[in-house]
Amino acid sequence: MTPKRLQIIALPGVPEVAPGDDVARIVATALAAEGETLASGDVIVIAQKIVSKAEGRYVELDSVTPSARARALAAEVDKDPRLVEVILSESAEVLRARKGLLIVVHRLGFVVANAGVDASNLALGDGRNRVLLLPEDPDGTCARLRAAFKEIFGLEAGVIVCDSVGRAWRSGTVGIALGAAGLPSVVDLRGRPDRSGRPLKVTWVGLADGIAAAASLVLGEADEGTPVALVRGYEAFARTLNAAASIRPKTQDLFR
Repeated sequence: MTPKRLQIIALPGVPEVAPGDDVARIVATALAAEGETLASGDVIVIAQKIVSKAEGRYVELDSVTPSARARALAAEVDKDPRLVEVILSESAEVLRARKGLLIVVHRLGFVVANAGVDASNLALGDGRNRVLLLPEDPDGTCARLRAAFKEIFGLEAGVIVCDSVGRAWRSGTVGIALGAAGLPSVVDLRGRPDRSGRPLKVTWVGLADGIAAAASLVLGEADEGTPVALVRGYEAFARTLNAAASIRPKTQDLFR
């Protein structure tokens, strides 16, 4: 599973994505423009923003009527009550709330600030006060994109939808896999011997998150305009597990 060399290639030139756009065809065009093609075992990492845009995951804040709970929470965290209402609609549980900060359990199970609801990298000047939600079903999206890539290129590849999140113990954001297909999101190494022959007892490798974090270094966080990366080096996967498998069950989570 451990490659001796890993290549990460940013694919620039991706146009502004609109609802209904074919993300697989957009990626194929970007690959060709960069003089690349997809090889068996490659992984395509796609920024969450363009997936959400293609899926039309917009909410117009002017159409939102905040509930009493949203208004009270908005006063506590100093946010627009309409935005808080949208965040609550995408959340299963509020974990932490303080001025400027709202940490929730997203309806898909992962812990994230503001339920991933965001206005960054949305077009300005159209007079629309809107925000973008995370994809409805990131694992399902990845599975569909993987099937589309097989149809276009005639081979099997992995797909990850990546987003940036903060961490409980460290400053700075890193990329994680919101969705994955065609690769094992986590790899269980329990029972495998270490270099001294001792069997590993607790080691799980977050493979999809690791690939997403590495790819995020070329995807960027601001105005880079490179929302797709090609990761090459993990040439074979014995089994697959989607990104939902990366979420620690609440019964095993010591922090909530």
